[in-house]
Amino acid sequence: MATPEMWQPISPSVSPPAEWRENAALRLSKRVAATLTRHSISESLAQLPAIPLPCLSASGRIVKRGLDLVFSSLTLLLLSPILLVIALAIKLDSTGPVFYISERVGKNGRIFRCFKFRTMVRDAERQQERVMHLNERDAVLFKISNDPRVTNVGRILRRYSLDELPQFFNVLLGEMSVVGPRPPVVGEVREYNFSHLHRLDVTPGVTGLWQIQGRHDPSFESYVSLDLTYIENWSVALDLKIIAQTVGVVLSGNGT
Repeated sequence: MATPEMWQPISPSVSPPAEWRENAALRLSKRVAATLTRHSISESLAQLPAIPLPCLSASGRIVKRGLDLVFSSLTLLLLSPILLVIALAIKLDSTGPVFYISERVGKNGRIFRCFKFRTMVRDAERQQERVMHLNERDAVLFKISNDPRVTNVGRILRRYSLDELPQFFNVLLGEMSVVGPRPPVVGEVREYNFSHLHRLDVTPGVTGLWQIQGRHDPSFESYVSLDLTYIENWSVALDLKIIAQTVGVVLSGNGT
């Protein structure tokens, strides 16, 4: 089990050599990495067998960041009237702030503030213990389809995933990407075993493979497997395909 100390952000004053930053790749002993879902070509490190884990090249990171900036900027600009209507509806429907801000774990374990439209009553977090028995997910995930804490407007927002729209501001800030593994809360990461940590190697996303293929699958292992599949097979074409399919899922109203 990962401990909280593992997730302290690296000091910004510590900067590795440029050549490390350009071609950084984690290498793990096979005995340690045996729990990983997929293996690649074996290598040797300090006379111990090891396996290289894939990471985006420098050019890949530039292309992906460019796509993030263009897509998130256009989305926020074109949907700005809808964002204002949603904000007004939330204020009229229930007491509390328009936005729900939670601490999430991003790339390399860095903590950031994730933005969402508020879909629950104001004291929803204090009521969580009361509804834990209604959880429909397994392992560390927590999800209730008909959560009694959700407001009337919140149900509509969740159905069409409109509560996620403010996360495009996180994309502009570089804390999230349009496509990638969903950012977990700190409590979830504390329950991770070693095989789950690879999903923190990349910038988390607003949408991903799980959102279009396993959205209603309660299995945590399936959730992680789809994230690792995305990380190991990333391409611009894959990102565009996921974005296009996400639009279809959102318009169908199959959210939760």
